[in-house]
Amino acid sequence: MASPCSAMAYHHDSRRIFVGQDNGAVMEFHVSEDFNKMNFIKTYPAHQNRVSAIIFSVAAEWVISTGHDKCVSWMCTRSGNMLGRHFFTSWASCLQYDYDTQYAFVGDYSGQITLLKLEQNSCSVITTLKGHEGSIACLWWDPIQRLLFSGASDNSIIMWDIGGRKGRTLLLQGHHDRVQSLCYLQLTRQLVSCSSDGGIAVWNMDVSREEAPQWLESDSCQKCEQPFFWNIKQMWDTKTLGLRQHHCRKCGQAVCGKCSSKRSSYPVMGFEFQVRVCDSCYDSIKDEDRTSLATFHEGKHNITHMSMDVARGLMVTCGTDRIVKIWDMTPVVGCSLATGFSPC
Repeated sequence: MASPCSAMAYHHDSRRIFVGQDNGAVMEFHVSEDFNKMNFIKTYPAHQNRVSAIIFSVAAEWVISTGHDKCVSWMCTRSGNMLGRHFFTSWASCLQYDYDTQYAFVGDYSGQITLLKLEQNSCSVITTLKGHEGSIACLWWDPIQRLLFSGASDNSIIMWDIGGRKGRTLLLQGHHDRVQSLCYLQLTRQLVSCSSDGGIAVWNMDVSREEAPQWLESDSCQKCEQPFFWNIKQMWDTKTLGLRQHHCRKCGQAVCGKCSSKRSSYPVMGFEFQVRVCDSCYDSIKDEDRTSLATFHEGKHNITHMSMDVARGLMVTCGTDRIVKIWDMTPVVGCSLATGFSPC
């Protein structure tokens, strides 16, 4: 290869492999039937900088890719010609594609996800999804339930209900570092996520979950009505010092530290570890409401990528420690959430 490899896509039936490089080029090879030889097919000048993700559509004969030149491109694999490009305001970091509708989901370093409708020589922006406070690290699209999952450097996962068209989102917070990889198991309604600190989580998505509320803004505490520090008028009128603003994660109200002194987990809203809640919400949370809806496991290496073979019940993780681990996931695939798993 002319440059270090940064992304790869393999089509099993046709044995075609597409390799993205740091120089922006995508090279196509054909793998022999005995997997002992690769024949070079062609080079696609897809980007001007590192390729971050590649998807091959055999039906359309397109190779779609994103790169650090802030764009998504799609090229014809028959002619090798560029069909179209769309530019973003920041690096495009990850990509998912719906083969039936030709919708592309592109996550970028600003924390946004752009939904594009790709055409033969053009594209149109359908919508932009905003919810993360850090760069998007991974995406997973489930075409059956039409759900999009995103993981980001803010340590959180968001489920976007694209098919419902109601803008419904679910927040999942259980990792302590950047979420690097996602895989949704449609058969068992479970989401597997991996983070860069080695954390592996298996989320039960076959339960009724609540949406996290939007944070409300106020010039004073919505519980005790004491002014926040920027509310100069009320501070002057009441001759009191302004307080710092916080937010209750359960109701979303703006509260002071005194009115939100307690912490609680609330898994039905995606909060698997303790977060700030106001006193009244804390009192409303029952012990059974704190029952975890996910299981957490230690990968014991800094995970950079994960891939699942659902049919065989295997998961592969690789990390910055140059180790590849193969995990037996049959207890998880078999819906036994209480059972742990270990490397083969």
